[in-house]
Amino acid sequence: MTHSSAYRIGIDGFSLAQPRGTGVAAYGRILSFALHALGHPVDVLYGMDIGRRTPAALQEVLFFDSLDEDQDQIARPLKPFSPRWFKEKATSRHDRTAFEVTIGGRVEQRGFAERMPAYDRILDIPRLFQRADHHFRRTGRFLTITIPDTPRIMHWTSPLPIRARGAVNLYTIHDLASLHFPDTTPEDRDTQLRLLRAVCEQADGLCTLSESSARAITSFFPGAAPRLVTTWQSVLPDGVAPNSNPQDSAKEIYGSFGLRPDSYFLFFGSPGPRKTIGRLIEAFLAAQTSRRLVLVGTTGWTNGEDLRLLKAGLASGRIVATEYLPQQSLFALIRHACGVVLPFVMEGSGLPVLEAMAMGTPVITSREASLPDITGEAAILIDAHDVSSITQGLETLDRDDALAARLRREGAIGAEFFSMARYQERLAHMYHRLMQNRHPVSDSPLQLRQQEGS
Repeated sequence: MTHSSAYRIGIDGFSLAQPRGTGVAAYGRILSFALHALGHPVDVLYGMDIGRRTPAALQEVLFFDSLDEDQDQIARPLKPFSPRWFKEKATSRHDRTAFEVTIGGRVEQRGFAERMPAYDRILDIPRLFQRADHHFRRTGRFLTITIPDTPRIMHWTSPLPIRARGAVNLYTIHDLASLHFPDTTPEDRDTQLRLLRAVCEQADGLCTLSESSARAITSFFPGAAPRLVTTWQSVLPDGVAPNSNPQDSAKEIYGSFGLRPDSYFLFFGSPGPRKTIGRLIEAFLAAQTSRRLVLVGTTGWTNGEDLRLLKAGLASGRIVATEYLPQQSLFALIRHACGVVLPFVMEGSGLPVLEAMAMGTPVITSREASLPDITGEAAILIDAHDVSSITQGLETLDRDDALAARLRREGAIGAEFFSMARYQERLAHMYHRLMQNRHPVSDSPLQLRQQEGS
């Protein structure tokens, strides 16, 4: 990219601010590194409660301190006449202009390295996302904000009821899980539908991460089709992703978990209903295998039967469960697993599957949503709703070394379609056409993929 074609692009920090991260946070972080590598100055806009008149040194302290706070309570109404309610009323009408948070190296940042995006400016509007959510629920309208030295494109990494004045506003819709599977997500369905409809109607451009998600979006909102482009997803680039050598990572998993390479299956992610982790545990306990099942990120259990199965597996020693892990530890577990088992019923980007494939680890996943688009024939596909199908997938991989070797080889080859270089090409193509036409022309995601020669 030439210097003249490198223009400022903004992304939001809504998910990036979550203490434990989310799939959307991973997407935003990967996007920031891709844009930075393309030569674009990158603004990251947060909604932390930092005063614009706060001294620069304290701004930096408050920023990193806020990264440890729970930002995920946007729908919780403020108690009337509370101190925060009065503060909200005082700022909500006037404080819609972003300011730069001075990051000057005063705070030790290495503990935040796995959560920080690539950036040229860190920006903030106090309580932006909470205020935008309340504004939309009350009025049905987006909150319009001002960003000094306005980015040419403001790329919102999820459907948020916000517009940046003077920018081309692009929104990523990951999936429609709350509409397709209303029993698996806690969102207010009416508000979610109104927000998605408003985003599809008002966006200058729309982005999604799989052909399956594109089909779902256009089935609910046909008018979105001319502005919708699929960029797919990528993984963290070399130099950013943890990359210890196999000997060191093997020592790490043995020292931390008592596990040998190839001695376990791995699930990682939240235990939400659309991840069907209860069925996975039941299927594993029924499987005839001497390998163990490692569950990473298994917090927030709400289903009593799932919890009973988990306790039984833990008591037998067949299951190992741990909460959130640093990326290096998680990647070590992925790299040395016999197979990664991800029986999702809805997955927009397929990033967990892609991460495993890129490391050459065999994958067992479902035939649902975007997952077959990503894996092709380089995975064992199961019915995530059927316990016996999951059991069969586990036993097949457990017993067939030749199949495991083929999946390792073909998975790594298939992951090349999602390489950072190809992801950057797709992003550059989307942004170029968005700038030319205000929105992309209506090539289908499948046509775009075929044009790349895949």
